[in-house]
Amino acid sequence: MKNILVTGALGQLGSELVAHLRGIYGTDNVLATDIRKPQEGTRVAEGPFELLDVTDGNGFMEVTRKRRPDTIIHLAAILSATAEKNPMLACNINMGGLMAGLEAAREAGSSFFTPSSIGAFGPSTPKVMTPQDTIQRPRTIYGVTKVAGELLCDYYHLKFGVDTRGVRFPGLIGYVTPPGGGTTDYAVDIFYDAIRKKSYTSYIAAGTFMDMMYMPDALKAVVDLMEADPGRLVHRNAFNITAMSFDPEMVANEIRKHIPEFRLDYEVDPVRQRIADSWPNSMDCSAAALEWGFKPAYDLEGMAADMLLQLRKKLVVT
Repeated sequence: MKNILVTGALGQLGSELVAHLRGIYGTDNVLATDIRKPQEGTRVAEGPFELLDVTDGNGFMEVTRKRRPDTIIHLAAILSATAEKNPMLACNINMGGLMAGLEAAREAGSSFFTPSSIGAFGPSTPKVMTPQDTIQRPRTIYGVTKVAGELLCDYYHLKFGVDTRGVRFPGLIGYVTPPGGGTTDYAVDIFYDAIRKKSYTSYIAAGTFMDMMYMPDALKAVVDLMEADPGRLVHRNAFNITAMSFDPEMVANEIRKHIPEFRLDYEVDPVRQRIADSWPNSMDCSAAALEWGFKPAYDLEGMAADMLLQLRKKLVVT
């Protein structure tokens, strides 16, 4: 990668990935785009930025013709819980934006990355060590768009030769930018409330296991996959990746190692709980490990310790 365009650059993943990419490839070589402008002083605002509505195919094409990126990293999407509230909007952005991005990549000759999700699986999928290749029958509009997106990226690779690549992200945990409407967001919120209030009320029930990953591992995974030898890639769209699987009680126990008085309560949200119950407890990542060397660095213990350390600095808590 030498000249990179990122959509959805102000989201939880995008805001950190843009800074990460600029640190590796140079600030001027990473163009951030989003439907709104970044706030002054943020890391995204410290380099090239353009407004872009990804559902505007002509606008997407215009930006790529001007920039001529060798790589497009397409992150713009509506996440699971938010998507259930407005399925039409989710479909327009998640599918219309993806189609516009793939067309722009085809014309520009760009490599193309877009993330799929554990949401691409459904209740009929094996829940423990979910295989790379298995049944995918999600029951959310978010999941439907992710499965369709995987197939669409495969199509553009096979039909037009576009170098498409992707991963099925688990829940992502980070401290820089708040999450944006996902079912796994509790795994971020719990750390903020642990520091601010020493308590948290979980909308996900005890005993609900979901795959998770700390943001530094997610950022490295994107770069490693896009830099991987294409000759080794069998699956392309999209690889299972994860770092840990836990339920709310396990996170609370890790937090109590640092904040002994932390209290965890429950007020289960039936919509998000239903989504969580349809997802895997754990995924088999052996294909990613074999084909491009995926190996996460953080487990639950390491992630929790670093999250609390970083959030204390961010929230100026002593």
